[in-house]
Amino acid sequence: MEEVDLSEQTQAHIPVLLKETVEGLALRPGDNVIDGTVGAGGHAAAILERTSPDGLLLGIDLDEAALEAARRKLARFGSRVMLVRENYKNVERVLLSHSFGPIQAALLDLGFSSLAVDDPSRGFSFRFDGPLDMRFDPSQELTAASIVNGWNADQLTGIFVRCGEERFARRIAGAVIAARRRDRIVSTLQLVDVIASAVPAAYRRGRIHFATRTFQALRIATNDELGNLEAALPAFTGSIAPGGRLAVISFHSLEDRAVKRYFLSQAAAGVLKVLTKRPLTASEAEVAVNPRSRSAKLRVAEKIKS
Repeated sequence: MEEVDLSEQTQAHIPVLLKETVEGLALRPGDNVIDGTVGAGGHAAAILERTSPDGLLLGIDLDEAALEAARRKLARFGSRVMLVRENYKNVERVLLSHSFGPIQAALLDLGFSSLAVDDPSRGFSFRFDGPLDMRFDPSQELTAASIVNGWNADQLTGIFVRCGEERFARRIAGAVIAARRRDRIVSTLQLVDVIASAVPAAYRRGRIHFATRTFQALRIATNDELGNLEAALPAFTGSIAPGGRLAVISFHSLEDRAVKRYFLSQAAAGVLKVLTKRPLTASEAEVAVNPRSRSAKLRVAEKIKS
């Protein structure tokens, strides 16, 4: 599995594979585009520039802090931009309520905002002490702390394996159960200490931080990221007009495999034409400027029929 070490994300957000994404979407002046994970608006700005003078963009995000950053960045485009706080899997509901369409292109950038990583109060990073939260949507009930303190050993092992591909999953789950019997685990650095106690010394000294896979697994489980993606792919496909394109940027193999499987299934059904036989990845020059792009994979498909 290709992971993104959170220590690489503590910089101003830089949109990954920007040129490849804009070109892959084959944008033209006047196109209407959905950015289902608008974040800080980096890809959205480039899309609006390419679709000027009158192309429209609908940007969706659950994170209000990201939407506020996008509003500032995209203010110069005025009424060509519509930003909505919603889960991207609900794109069909958003389109109906906002009468937006027809859609010529759509983008899903599955990376998460450095704004969230850099905020200790959000609990995403093992580099800062903060509450064990990890919610993209602060209004939802489930938090990473709820999982860590409430799920049993088999459930914890399962998500550490499925969502983190963590080879020491069972040992970490056992250490979590033992630690929470003594005291509730409520902070990121508490959890880091528990993980450190469960894994071998050589693992703690590895190139990737030893907590990366566990934190990734908890983030994915807390926000049901894989479930959202599986629901969103057909919803976005259904929303795009024939001849339109869907681009998806993923950052770990779990997401990339889900996108690949979906694209191939829809190609077999005659709904999509896959335009990227292999995913596009960042150049050495881009990785040098933006290390988090190392893990990014871009897949693009064109809709053939409804």
